Amino acid sequence: MAAGNSARAGSPMLVGRERQLEALTAVLDDAVRHRGGALVVRGEAGIGKSALWGEACAMARERGMRVLTTTGVQAEVELPYAGIGHLLRRLPEPGSRFGGESPFLVGVEVLALLGGLGEPVLLAVEDAHWLDRASWEVLTFVARRLESDPVALVLTARDGDDVDRLLAAAALPELPLEPLAPEPAGALLDQVAPGLSPALRERVLTVSAGNPLGLVELGGLAARSGGAALLPSRLPLSARVERTFAGLVGELPPATRALLLVAALDDGDDLDEVLAAASRLEDRPVTADDLEPAVVSRLVAVDEQYRLRFRHPLLRSALRQSAGAARRRRAHACLAAVVSGDDRRVWHRAAAASGPDEALADDLAAMATRNRHLRAASTGPAAMERAAQLSEDPQKRGSRLLWAAAMADEQGDVEAIRRLLGLVDESRLRPAERARLAWFREVYLGTGWSGNSRLRVYNELIDTMRAAGDVELTLESLTNISLRFYWSNPDDDIRMEFVRVAELIDAPPGDVRVMCALAQVAPVERGAACLERLAALRHDVGVSPGERYELGLAASALGAYELSNAFLAPSAAEARAHGRIGTLTQALVSLAYNAAAAGDTRATVSTASEAIALATETRHATWELQARLQLGAAEALRGNGETADELADAAEKIIFSAGMHPMLALTQRVRGLNALAAGRFEEAFRHLQRAFDPSDVAYHPYVRLTLAGHLAEAAAHCGELDELAAVVAELTPIAARGHSPVLLTGLRYARAVLADDAAAYDDALAADLRDWPFERARLQLTYGGWLRRQRQAAESRPLLRAAAAAFDALGATPWAERARTELRATGESRRKPIDAIDALTPQEQQIARLAADGLSNREIAERLFLSPRTVTTHLYRIYPKVGVKSRGELAAMMAERAF
Repeated sequence: MAAGNSARAGSPMLVGRERQLEALTAVLDDAVRHRGGALVVRGEAGIGKSALWGEACAMARERGMRVLTTTGVQAEVELPYAGIGHLLRRLPEPGSRFGGESPFLVGVEVLALLGGLGEPVLLAVEDAHWLDRASWEVLTFVARRLESDPVALVLTARDGDDVDRLLAAAALPELPLEPLAPEPAGALLDQVAPGLSPALRERVLTVSAGNPLGLVELGGLAARSGGAALLPSRLPLSARVERTFAGLVGELPPATRALLLVAALDDGDDLDEVLAAASRLEDRPVTADDLEPAVVSRLVAVDEQYRLRFRHPLLRSALRQSAGAARRRRAHACLAAVVSGDDRRVWHRAAAASGPDEALADDLAAMATRNRHLRAASTGPAAMERAAQLSEDPQKRGSRLLWAAAMADEQGDVEAIRRLLGLVDESRLRPAERARLAWFREVYLGTGWSGNSRLRVYNELIDTMRAAGDVELTLESLTNISLRFYWSNPDDDIRMEFVRVAELIDAPPGDVRVMCALAQVAPVERGAACLERLAALRHDVGVSPGERYELGLAASALGAYELSNAFLAPSAAEARAHGRIGTLTQALVSLAYNAAAAGDTRATVSTASEAIALATETRHATWELQARLQLGAAEALRGNGETADELADAAEKIIFSAGMHPMLALTQRVRGLNALAAGRFEEAFRHLQRAFDPSDVAYHPYVRLTLAGHLAEAAAHCGELDELAAVVAELTPIAARGHSPVLLTGLRYARAVLADDAAAYDDALAADLRDWPFERARLQLTYGGWLRRQRQAAESRPLLRAAAAAFDALGATPWAERARTELRATGESRRKPIDAIDALTPQEQQIARLAADGLSNREIAERLFLSPRTVTTHLYRIYPKVGVKSRGELAAMMAERAF
């Protein structure tokens, strides 16, 4: 600490900041001990953030840490990953290679890159509020995953509403800076401007109001010019300091001013690049000698790598404000002529544009569209938004804003979607695009769940698009709206009108979107045909990842969960590999839904927990709600009743407040399963029955098809066989028409329960139930119990053993216990297996599963968006928990428990 205190003593801007220095010291010391963390130093302009940032860098070097720095630039150029690229530019694998990947993927690569350095690291980011959005997302992603890494992240950010929103979403620790108290403020002023008269000294203290930069700059100005420089002004202090900087710049030679302006507007800090652009701006050679006056005046500094750095961010702002729009645009044009990289050139050309420019807008839109399904997808929304700004045609402008919102949706960027939608002028949209806008507004702007009320309008607008010949927009809108139909319980007239419109669309050969929409809107009427086509597409290598996701949703809506998983699993893997977090989250929710409906609690917990984490991180409330409902079903099946009830209660409040009543069928599923697991069979029957009753607010015509087996089990135990028989009679023709696998399987069990004889049970078990282990085990349990009651104990035991083993493998503990109870009644004891994996958290289970599959720590980290060191730490915790000592033993144990 002695060296640190000595360094701090010589810096006037650190006077009175002892507590803040202690907080920074703690972050650095923890990082050296492999307990990484982050801290955001925030406050108003001039409050001393830069001084503390510089001192943090100095203290880190004293501790032997590698220091990597970057500064956010208030630029007119929005080049994704410029900030993170500058931060990592001195490393062996520079960040420039990140291009336009998803922030989540880049974050994983950054974690791996830092973890491979073999030394503690400080990432020091000044003016983080001016970073490009992609770099901000990467850094906050990294900050939340530094628990086991020797990395400290220190950011400075200026106060403001936008910063408040960013920091609230990032949930990072903050270190607020307040104005200096009178005593340290006076001490600072006396250091930088000794000898002021008492009256002038008091005047500077009053005007500066404890702001350290104000004390330094206005104190120096008062010492040079006297009290006239401090005449009363309504300008905020930051503006007055900016004017002071502008005055200093105004005294410099023209070439120096040109250099500084170009540097202020550049998204990089390379001196050669700045000199080349300044030479074009001045129409004559500009050299490093022309920068010397600014260096001597301490306005800028140039390091040994020829990187140019401004003394204070307000100096950049002063240069921008004093230059005027026309000169700034010319400077951007000069930069566009010299910078490296096509994307940088396009962005500087866009900043140089003085008004609408359709050709440039086309270039930006083409770049966004080209990168949409590549690893550069994250650049799409920003590029398409700028294309909209430069569009001459108002209709194109609105269309491009909607496409930008769609691209942001794929990235899971809810805040960007909301902002973009706020820019759309509905009156200038083509009628064909108003449906998309209404859809996005309903989902992302909280305009309320319209349910049935707008579905007829959506039908008409989609038909308008179709008639206008805009096939791609028609199919995109059809895809957006179909899931809403599924969760809105529309009447048959509206549904079949949708079917009529969909089947009139002249889709390109091989396009699957009409079929996928029909599967969700008319799963009974078109179910059989859709299932046949889905089965044919299962092994089609020509199906794109995006199509696989849509096919997975379609198969899930039809109750073909194993087929759905065959599409969704590779779709999720592709989305994970390319960092499309929005798509990945949705795919995980669908996989969780399938697993919960099939009774596989282990798969449900794993996928739902990851989906919840991602939906929370991307602030996608609807998908988080869906994931929590699936987790609730799994917890009920596992016998964790209190947790299941809490999840159902919380979900129900959200559903009622949003008016999403058809989704109440899922809360009733959780409550029904919870009661079923606890042996409260009459209560279970009443909860589940609500989803079957058209007069009940929780009715859902398709969710009920997934509950037939559960309802039958409850009825068998509570004696409601007449009501069950009525349900079976109603659902039988639906199953015959739609061929829903989940319904057909549930009805087999229900008919066996109603018949209550050996032949019915034998017939039900003779069906192909390979894809339905829970339903097969339930049949075995019920049939085994029936045989025991018929005094056929020997015949019952194989069935009961198989049921217990299957339920244990699925994590359905209450059903496994019932099977063991029935076995004991036959005279055979079966111990409950001790499954150490159940003691692990969902994330630890994922890591254990992937490690057992042979993935390296880095591969696991990439898969789960963690740092390799965090994976290593988790494995060290997992081994003793499950009683193994190596990866090989872990793999053997996981193989033994595989079902």
